[in-house]
Amino acid sequence: MTSADDPHTLTGAYVAHALEDEERAQVEDHLARCEVCAQEVRELAEIAARLGLAVATAPRRGMRDDVLRRIATVRQDVPRAEPDPGPRRTPLRARRVSRWALAACVAAAAAFGGAALWQHQQARDARDQARQAEERAREQSRELAAVLGAPDAKSRSGRFADGASGTVVVSASRDRAAFIAADLPEPPPGKVYQLWFNDDGSMRGAGLIGPGQGTQAMLMDGPVGRATGMGLTVEPAGGSDRPTSEPVALMDFPT
Repeated sequence: MTSADDPHTLTGAYVAHALEDEERAQVEDHLARCEVCAQEVRELAEIAARLGLAVATAPRRGMRDDVLRRIATVRQDVPRAEPDPGPRRTPLRARRVSRWALAACVAAAAAFGGAALWQHQQARDARDQARQAEERAREQSRELAAVLGAPDAKSRSGRFADGASGTVVVSASRDRAAFIAADLPEPPPGKVYQLWFNDDGSMRGAGLIGPGQGTQAMLMDGPVGRATGMGLTVEPAGGSDRPTSEPVALMDFPT
């Protein structure tokens, strides 16, 4: 029997379903009588199953650096020239060690492949999100300009207690409103300014004002609808469903 025909050497190919029918039958017959090879087949099958999952699982943070660091600490054997002793059978323990080494290499390759795939997907998602955010910003800028330049646009201005001032512009034809704030101070840490539509005394969220002092113009979220005015409050970061503080400003819409 040659080494290629030895069932001991065919366990890996058996697990990978790479044997002809005759060879597969020979290995299965051998496995029924050899517990060592049967155990090896079970272990290799488990490794194969885990490798199948490795590509679909995001690697933990720092795994690549950790693997490369460990590789650098492994001492490599120096090649030695030895006389060829002729054909000999590799001990079972040596075969198992070499197969585990091969499985480890395949696992590392699969993990790096999974990491590359995951990183590529993350980068693509980030680009898609950036493009979507940019498109939303452009759309809001176009709508803001349309409201401010609408033929029926009407405005009303007022000054606030803290020295800031604001102007609200309403276009009935577009059913939208814009707010322009000047000299608005920075909100307290962990707080934001939130705009509201005043629907006959019921306040409806109309967006958050971004950080930064100076003059800011923004399109208020949502249609004007039946709103008769607007308000401005200081709210927790992320905004609130309803006002939680006294209004910084209350203004009626122009008529």
